[in-house]
Amino acid sequence: MAKSDDLVKYITQQVVTYIDTPKEVRQQAKASMKEQREGWQTRWFGMLPLATRMLFGRSKSRK
Repeated sequence: MAKSDDLVKYITQQVVTYIDTPKEVRQQAKASMKEQREGWQTRWFGMLPLATRMLFGRSKSRK
């Protein structure tokens, strides 16, 4: 029973802090997180796109 009480307390705290923050601050935080987020290629495929770009870029410069 204690775990469910802790969960309800945590969720309540998160909701209250969300409501207490001004809308502008929330929007700025969301925009900054969006800027810091890595591109979809890296998120989906890891370092593979970078490695292929480096491989093909090096082979073109040798010719």
